[in-house]
Amino acid sequence: MDRQKMLMIFVGAWVSAALLTWLVYAKAASPRTEKLLDVIAASRDMPAGTRLKKTDLKKIKIAEKDLPRMAITEEAAALDQILLHPINSNETFAKNKFASMGGAEGISATIESGKRAVSVPVTDATGAGGLIQPRSHVDVMFTRTGSMREALTTTILQDVIVLSIGRLTEAGQAMDTKVSRPLTQAATLLVTPEEAKKLELAKNQGKISLALRNPLDRSVAENSEAATAESIDPEMFAGAAKNARRLNMPNIRNNGVWNEITGGAPPVKPKEEKKEPPKPRAVVDVYRGDKHVQEIFQ
Repeated sequence: MDRQKMLMIFVGAWVSAALLTWLVYAKAASPRTEKLLDVIAASRDMPAGTRLKKTDLKKIKIAEKDLPRMAITEEAAALDQILLHPINSNETFAKNKFASMGGAEGISATIESGKRAVSVPVTDATGAGGLIQPRSHVDVMFTRTGSMREALTTTILQDVIVLSIGRLTEAGQAMDTKVSRPLTQAATLLVTPEEAKKLELAKNQGKISLALRNPLDRSVAENSEAATAESIDPEMFAGAAKNARRLNMPNIRNNGVWNEITGGAPPVKPKEEKKEPPKPRAVVDVYRGDKHVQEIFQ
């Protein structure tokens, strides 16, 4: 074989080997670029029942192939959610880690420590015309029924948060259109244990109504005096009192008169103390024959 051809074959083989070696090295040494995605993760360790705030969230990058199932990629999807299970710092959030607001576990997780959830029946007439929604702030009023003299209304609780209206736990939550809206619904209120006892007693002894208030208004009214029929129209009651006096009507506010009308026990009269006559200063016995006379000198 010609010497020149052999040289050309040798050079070509050398170049091919060098090129192949470079390709293998470049493929092994060059970093592998993978697509990374932003995922919402926990910024700290949090127990179950925590309501997530913006400071509890942070974004981390994770390879697309390592993305967990049902992972949360948007911050808005995690805000105000309730954790169903504890979570560690830097752990990614998933939809199945949040409590369902429509379920029992979600509702109980929203109750603050030291508070209780108590329900009271309300209608459009006693619930601000149906304008009260979950998370609204209300005052609770109690009305004791009876005669005009016995009836009264007073505010027993102020600035109470509404947890739910019926089964609705979020403002603007859509109702099932196939189910008609009931005339009477249960408004569940967040109260302290002492307020819960007061509310339960009032619910069973009279009527409960709710007054809607501005959520930014945190003031508490100091005047706790109950409203009575006399406070509605004082002139009417003043005129009725005058008529009663003019017609010589009995004063039923007097216990003795009331017992006499109703056949009750007669009033007990105080015992009068008997006064002893003053003792004489001097007594002289005078005898005239068979007659005996006493002369008293003062």
